[in-house]
Amino acid sequence: MLFLGLDFICADLMVKNFHIVLAVLSATGFIIRLGWSFNAPELAAQKWVKIAPHIIDTLLLTLGLVLAFNLANGPWQGWLVAKMLGLLAYIGFGVLALRGTGTAKYVGAVGALASISYVFIVAFTRQAFL
Repeated sequence: MLFLGLDFICADLMVKNFHIVLAVLSATGFIIRLGWSFNAPELAAQKWVKIAPHIIDTLLLTLGLVLAFNLANGPWQGWLVAKMLGLLAYIGFGVLALRGTGTAKYVGAVGALASISYVFIVAFTRQAFL
């Protein structure tokens, strides 16, 4: 029975580590696409550039939900709710940054980078900063 507990801990750690890797990939991909949207729109318009983030983000969200429901105190802890609200802000600002024009594009870029930074800080500290 002890081995089953260790197997679960190892599997949970693997899921957590893969979630972190996907989060870094997602943020890095966003920054690259953001740069391309300002300086090389032809690169940002490639089909694989539009598809890859959806695959990465779907896996990221799925693993995040698995981790949330495996938490000892349940998924609705304050820091996790703050992380989800930060994620919603990141998505909104990200859409504005990648699809907007003029000043809105810059506001979206700053907002998205601030939001994703907030999400990472909350995730690693498990403290909601509002």
